[in-house]
Amino acid sequence: MGLAAAWHGVRNGFDVDLLEAAPVAGGMAAHFDFGGLSIERFYHFCALSDHDTLEALDQLGLKGAMKWRTTRMGLYFDGKLYPWGDPVSLLTFPQLGLIGKLRYGLQAFHSTRRKDWSKLDKINAEQWYVGWLGQQTYERLWKPLMHYKFYEMAQHVSAAWVWQRIKRIGRSRKSLFEEKLGYIEGGSQTLVDALVKAIGEGGGRIHLSAPAKKLMVKGGVIKGVTTADGRVFEADHVISTVPTPYVAEIIPDEYGDLRANYARIRNVAVVCVILKLKRPVSKYFWVNISDKRFQIPGVIEFSNLRPLGETIVYVPFYMPQSNPKFGAPDEAFIKESWECLKAINPELEDADRIDAHVGRLRFAQPVYEPRFADILPAVQTPIAGLQIADTAFYYPEDRGVSESLRFARDMVGKLSQA
Repeated sequence: MGLAAAWHGVRNGFDVDLLEAAPVAGGMAAHFDFGGLSIERFYHFCALSDHDTLEALDQLGLKGAMKWRTTRMGLYFDGKLYPWGDPVSLLTFPQLGLIGKLRYGLQAFHSTRRKDWSKLDKINAEQWYVGWLGQQTYERLWKPLMHYKFYEMAQHVSAAWVWQRIKRIGRSRKSLFEEKLGYIEGGSQTLVDALVKAIGEGGGRIHLSAPAKKLMVKGGVIKGVTTADGRVFEADHVISTVPTPYVAEIIPDEYGDLRANYARIRNVAVVCVILKLKRPVSKYFWVNISDKRFQIPGVIEFSNLRPLGETIVYVPFYMPQSNPKFGAPDEAFIKESWECLKAINPELEDADRIDAHVGRLRFAQPVYEPRFADILPAVQTPIAGLQIADTAFYYPEDRGVSESLRFARDMVGKLSQA
């Protein structure tokens, strides 16, 4: 979102400085070198409804860079892998009775067509699931996924957010039986590089390893930003895309109430294991996990979406930062990931594992609690010239490249109208 805001800024005639805390641009969309393979640190995919991504690619001269593939979903349930995500898979799933299957299908069908989410904002996800599916089906299919993403916060997640995730994937289908997802040719780094180039060509400046330390405010008006290394960047307008848990630290002390608004937004962390293998695990892009042996909500066989010449699997472990497991060594997560993959595909042998990488983020996923729309601060702050937003502000949408691009465009658009 920060890159996109800088890009739209130069396109609208602003003199732009972009401050990036990391040594590389791109945030969660940036790549790294995985044994000679350029790959995202955290997996990304595009849905058919991601119109803002397609528009940005066209404007950046990357028309045709989006590639679409038919993908499939699986469910690893109590030691067995099942097809999932379409009517036939649901009807043939032996672990649910007919009534449970009908209720599950009706919920999915209704979710793709629902438009008003205001009532869902007021209840938690468990209430919504149980209301549609019944307690038993919820306990068997959805509760493990919710628990191993949010742990003790699982009952404090808005139904509106869960609904929107179901709707987005449900609408990324050509038919009831065919799911289509997309990837950018060359990975998300292709988009990052194009944005960096366009910003430079527009006269903008990108400052890497330059985390913001404090916002400069005088008389209720933004005046600029200071960085951790002591540099001062004066500005008439500031757009902050810093994760909300850090925002309170950079707002001046005299704005205590404003700082508190951002401090109350909770996040969970992620430890993301990426495995490079000699052969595939399954034919599925995404496999939901419902097995008590593994504290993993799902695995993503990314090479079943983007052809890479070798098998790449992402295994995310979500948890609150306070969870003792978050501090476990990388090897512990690699071992659990590998044991899970070998359970899914018993034919895998230790010799099939080529390489592994572990990435961590302390603030990876906002916790969208019920009535989140009421507690979310306005993007335009009480400080004149200062807008603040991060992925939490996409609510009820989840984190995603398309939403980042849209939000950045809209924030810069407000500056142009001022």
